[in-house]
Amino acid sequence: MKLAFSTNAYTNYTLPEAVRRIADHGYAGVELLGDTPHAYFPEFDSDDEAALADALDETGIAVSNVNANTAMGYYGDAPETAFFEPSVINPDPDLRAWRVEYTKRAVDLAEATGAPAVCLASGSPLPGTLPEAAYEHLLSSLDEILDYAEPRGVDVGIEFEPELLVECTDEALELVDDVGREGFGINLDLGHSAVYGEQLRDTIEKAAGHITGVHLEDIAGGVRGKHYHLVPGDGDLDFAEAFDALDDIGYDGFVTLELYTYPDRPDEAARRAFEALERYV
Repeated sequence: MKLAFSTNAYTNYTLPEAVRRIADHGYAGVELLGDTPHAYFPEFDSDDEAALADALDETGIAVSNVNANTAMGYYGDAPETAFFEPSVINPDPDLRAWRVEYTKRAVDLAEATGAPAVCLASGSPLPGTLPEAAYEHLLSSLDEILDYAEPRGVDVGIEFEPELLVECTDEALELVDDVGREGFGINLDLGHSAVYGEQLRDTIEKAAGHITGVHLEDIAGGVRGKHYHLVPGDGDLDFAEAFDALDDIGYDGFVTLELYTYPDRPDEAARRAFEALERYV
């Protein structure tokens, strides 16, 4: 296993500067935020991609994942309730198609940077949309995304989260079975698992063989704790247990710290997280 850090903690910096800063803290990988202010794909052009490539070449750091969970750049002034909108389950076919194309651009960036995977979230059914209809939209959207991603050698991982259409390990695994595609799996966020009430070893063992990437953060209160991302050591999760379980299932990919809650102190968060977890990798 290798440690990575997401640029979504560095939203006060450009994407190339975020990459350089993360590399300076000793991480083997960096996750790219596929959203404003880093790689919002309708505005992320060839010059931006070249600047990113320069930073990756200069540092030698690998890209662990392209995080396409959100597309807040779509809105001039996004309401908090629209955090995952437009989603791949939006009832408006034009908005749904927009998000599918957006995710394909995340696949393009993953292919260009050598990232093994992209992740996306299901979103929540909007008022008036039955969960069954939203689930059919999700299956259709994923099929189109995977038709694009699989020939490019990029895996797609669903990231579950409490209160979304796909909110726990069992629902993510059911989706994996229903999709039935080699390139589709789970971007396993262990903090989300804990908030939902799952035991870390159980969720890791259940997801074995389907993990496209791992997100990690601490949670105050442990299982059923508050969904607020903390630096490891500031909450109550048992990271020794988590890494032991990942080792037991033979997981050898990236474990990415996702600490977007520290935009004013990203270097401190990155340094402290690395110091807390380097013993496990």
